[in-house]
This record gives sequence, structure tokens and C-alpha cells, in this order.
Amino acid sequence: MTERQSRERLAPIAPEQMTDAQRKVAAEVASGPRGGVRGPFNVLLRSPDLMAAVQKVGEYLRFRCPLDRRVAEMATLIAAREWTQLYEWSAHHPLALKAGLKPEIAHAIAEGRRPHGMAGDEEALYDLLTEAFRNKSVSDPTYARALDVFGEQGVVDLVAVAGYYAMLGMLMNIARTPLPEGKTPGMPHFPA
Repeated sequence: MTERQSRERLAPIAPEQMTDAQRKVAAEVASGPRGGVRGPFNVLLRSPDLMAAVQKVGEYLRFRCPLDRRVAEMATLIAAREWTQLYEWSAHHPLALKAGLKPEIAHAIAEGRRPHGMAGDEEALYDLLTEAFRNKSVSDPTYARALDVFGEQGVVDLVAVAGYYAMLGMLMNIARTPLPEGKTPGMPHFPA
């Protein structure tokens, strides 16, 4: 990759260069639980109305969703791995471990392997999301198991978590959003 190709495409916008709509939505995000505009929100700022809607979805999924945080963060790591999204991985890997995900499970996901030693809910989640990402659907047995473990709302919320972080991952990959200062990649690019 050349130096030009590796440069960030949609860098943060200086406040004095923002439109009124951008300033308004940036202030909204900064005053909420995120505390600032960074990562994917620097990219989304180019479309203020979209950013306003997306940040509300993310706020629900990350801060109010009734899913166990361990499960929700595992879903986020699966989406980050699917898109090799290093910024996302960097932000959510510590949250997943803090929520109780075993380091060896996160490590296997980072390497693109099926983790060993998963709890029953983790297996149901892993199968649901990896099958959905790879096949663009899920089989009846996979769906039935996820439904049994998580219920209808849980299945919908899990797929929404993965879809939300897949969308953010795509945006940041296209924008070439760099890792935060001082962070190192937490997963390899494929093939490793």
C-alpha cells in the first residue's frame, strides 16, 4: 500500500469548519454517554441526519440493550473480525474482557477460529452470527437454538449489534480510520 493509499480519507472535521447541522449533532453525541466524537462518528459527521439516527441506535445497543454485556461485546468482536476493523476491535476488546468474555475466546475470534470452551449462550451466538455473515441467512436449527437461548428480542438485538458494528466497520474501513494514538492492532489481517 502506498503512503497515499494508507492516509485517512475522512479525517476529523475541525469545529470551525463544521456546518451548523454538524455542530449540532456533534454536540449531541459529545453530551451523551460516548462523551465525544471519535472513530466512526468522525466519518458519519459528513451526513449529520444519518449520524443523529445511527448514534441513537448505537446508544440503545451499547448502553440500554438488555443483552448480557459479555454476549453483546462478543457479537461486536465477531463483526469487527468479519470486517477486520482494527479501531472497533481496539475499542471493544477491553470491554468484552471486562464484561467477562474469556481472553482465549476473544483470541480465537481475532484469529478467525471457532473458539473452544464457549458457554452455551456463546456457542449459540457464535453460530448465529458466523452463519449469518457467511451465508447471509441462518439454518432452522441454528435459529431455533438462538431463539431458545435468547428469545425473539435477544435474537433481534444480537443481529442488530452485529449489523450496527458491521456498518460502522465498513464506514471506517472505507475512510481508513486509524487506530487511536498508542494503540496496536489487536488482530491480524487475513491471511495470517
